[in-house]
Amino acid sequence: MNNIFFYLTLFCATVLYYTHAYYLETGRKPQNQNERATWYKIYQKQITQSQLIFTFLLGLLVLLLFNGLQPLFSKLPLFNWIILLVFCLIAAAYYKSLYPGWGNWGFRNNGLIKPFLIGWVWAGAVSFLPVFFYDLSHPGSTYTANILTWLLFLKNWLFISLLCILFDIKDYANDANQPLKTWVVKMGLRKTLFGLIVPVALLSLGLYWILAWLQEFSLFRILFNTIPYILLITVSTQMHRRKSILYYLAIIDGLMLLKAVCGAIGMLGF
Repeated sequence: MNNIFFYLTLFCATVLYYTHAYYLETGRKPQNQNERATWYKIYQKQITQSQLIFTFLLGLLVLLLFNGLQPLFSKLPLFNWIILLVFCLIAAAYYKSLYPGWGNWGFRNNGLIKPFLIGWVWAGAVSFLPVFFYDLSHPGSTYTANILTWLLFLKNWLFISLLCILFDIKDYANDANQPLKTWVVKMGLRKTLFGLIVPVALLSLGLYWILAWLQEFSLFRILFNTIPYILLITVSTQMHRRKSILYYLAIIDGLMLLKAVCGAIGMLGF
């Protein structure tokens, strides 16, 4: 397990990164019935202050986190650095607004690859970064490249990508009239749910079962880690009716939290 500074750093970086897109909306006129944009507009001053505070905390935590570890950087395999670089580049390229003079090329503007890129960065942060830092702070450790880490990454990538696709359902009416074409706009709601979400959810669950078999997980752990997938498939069958934005936030974020909780409980029966 890594030290507390690692998890605090990851938390601050996540808040800053996630808030960035919606913080930009504070300087624009909110779209009609866009509750989220309206909320960010109302609390523009508080959000600006929080972004500055989190930026300061992140800088301080990075200094504390890597203090004394600099001599160990050269001892890590090149492959570890390549993995980290790939995830950082994709995360940086996601927001076009970070490079206003470079044209309209941000990955966030492509509705088909956007959910998979979000899932990719998220899965990399929770699958590779913890073991990457563990390898760095524990010379001789080689967890980053083992099969368990890669299967865990693939499982998390598919699961989070599906949640992102489900989250796009709330904007179906607006996206249909915009250049941004999401999966639900391209395929239609029913085909997205039953032709994409459910099959890929089963694929992700299958990857977990392979991982569980290779690592000889206990039945208790397997059952608890299967619960989020069952609920994901169940929720997908109920998404054909339009809901409020709070419903989507509760369901999507709730499934992410539930997945973490089930994983933690499952570890107790390892």
